[in-house]
Amino acid sequence: MRTGQSYAWIALTLPFSQILILCFIGILWSRGATMVKPLLKIHRYFCRKPVRFFSLILLYLTAGSLVFLHSGIMWDSPGSSRRQARGDSVVAAEMAGRTTVLHVRGLGLMSRVFNKDNRKAGGRRFGPPWKKTGQAEAVGKDYTNNWNRALKGRNTKDMEDGRAKYIGCYVDNTQKRALRGISFFDYKKMTVFRCQDNCAERGYMFAGLEFGAECYCGHKIQASNASESECNMQCKGEKSNLCGGANRLSIYRLELSQESARRYGSAILKGCFHKPDNVTLALPFSAVIQNMSVDKCVDMCTEREKTLAVLAGDRCHCGFPTSLFPLHDIEEDDLCLHRCQGEEFESCGNDDYFVVYQTQVQDKRCMDRHFLPTRSKQLFALSSFPGAGNTWARHLIELATGFYTGSYYFDGSLYNKGFKGERDHWRSGRTICIKTHESGRKEIEAFDAGILMIRNPYKALMAEFNRKYGGHIGFASQAHWKGKVARVCEKLLPWWASHTLDWLQFGRRVHVVHFEELKRDLFAQLKGMVQFLGLEVSEERLLCVEGQKDGNFKRSGLRKLEYDPYTAEMRAHIDELIRTVDAALKKRNMPGVPEEYRPR
Repeated sequence: MRTGQSYAWIALTLPFSQILILCFIGILWSRGATMVKPLLKIHRYFCRKPVRFFSLILLYLTAGSLVFLHSGIMWDSPGSSRRQARGDSVVAAEMAGRTTVLHVRGLGLMSRVFNKDNRKAGGRRFGPPWKKTGQAEAVGKDYTNNWNRALKGRNTKDMEDGRAKYIGCYVDNTQKRALRGISFFDYKKMTVFRCQDNCAERGYMFAGLEFGAECYCGHKIQASNASESECNMQCKGEKSNLCGGANRLSIYRLELSQESARRYGSAILKGCFHKPDNVTLALPFSAVIQNMSVDKCVDMCTEREKTLAVLAGDRCHCGFPTSLFPLHDIEEDDLCLHRCQGEEFESCGNDDYFVVYQTQVQDKRCMDRHFLPTRSKQLFALSSFPGAGNTWARHLIELATGFYTGSYYFDGSLYNKGFKGERDHWRSGRTICIKTHESGRKEIEAFDAGILMIRNPYKALMAEFNRKYGGHIGFASQAHWKGKVARVCEKLLPWWASHTLDWLQFGRRVHVVHFEELKRDLFAQLKGMVQFLGLEVSEERLLCVEGQKDGNFKRSGLRKLEYDPYTAEMRAHIDELIRTVDAALKKRNMPGVPEEYRPR
């Protein structure tokens, strides 16, 4: 026992290099004493105190030199400056992290220390510590003359190339927003650059961040300044930066977007419409513009925060869709033919027929949403087969009613994108209706009534496949389609029919909505859904919804595949199920499936 303890004491006190030498000597001793003598001489050499001391100093200096060389490469690498020039701070952080691992892989503990420092600094080390400290002090002294704080730590040239300039902290009000363009939320991954990029892409001049996760865009700021200390909340996806505060906006001026913001390329042509009976009430603001052009009218209405730019010869009208001018009865384009004075190839309408554009200003009349003021005694389901547009329908219902929708499940990604009712228990009674894909009798009878969404199975299956392998608004890859579509369709196809049949059989009160008809006639279909939920219809809110119906959860369109994913056998099966559902609907004295379903 004493011998074992002495061996352990020796192992703890000897340097690691000597332990290795002793182990190697032991191996060689077993093979022959003659091979051991040179190694014993080396061992005695390192045991001398002066030699050992200078050897350790030499190793220490070598390690320090390597660390200093590595940090210099990481601070000033050409690759990182190119990434900064693109403004992609996230990519730069990831690449900086990879560089750390590559350059110090052989340094053992040192590499782990540097990786730890990088994590504390948010994964970014664009400059030496003294450089970053100086910039932080400058930002604290004068906010109006400094570039975007998201660029902190970059050199002067990078800052001059930035596309955004931080201009201060501003008061925001839920009833009267400081920035009145579009808005979007991400309670998990919001960053300063992401907000700026989304606003710049849509041609806005200002981008503001609030509550760490909310992004607002606008062409002018309509609020007063607040103390910088009130914009104190970290960005949800970027802890090293601040994204406003409670009812406080951190606002940036998008320097490179000013010209694009004044162009009509981002405006949407709504079409040709007959002059409303009372133009003054329908379109309250108007002005005569010399050398009229589309961009001049769009620019004027955008500056006045109006969603519609209406051209009538040399006069420009601005306003919102209302019952006096709902934009439902579109006319032939030929009726609006009248050349603009300022642009030879543009049509500016005339005294009787107006050309209407939708600007990038967001209509705020339907943006307020909250939980029900009193708990509902009835549970309404919003039920559908996966891929039939349930999330899109929730978006429409929330805008049309002003109340949050709930869910039978909990989808964190939907909650992070603004569906705040997602986190409530489905029986809480605080939401207007509950998303569900369930179709068993017990699950159906748990609801007092339900809106049943049905979609063409050919499209629904493709949408669900895209969601499964590409996310709520993404797309599955070609490899997924070729390798897995048959197996997925085989599992889901019977469910598409049984879901509808079960709800028709066990549902107490069922209101059927076809996805295709909701797209084709949103106003009338959504009005029927609101009435079924027992709420009073606000025509202004419905008209507001029409202008921003897509939201953030509707795909831009199913991506075209290089081949037909459905075999002849699968098509025969789908067609038979369509006939079954069509017959069941008609048996309940309801309209059958729409014409675009097949076969009839």
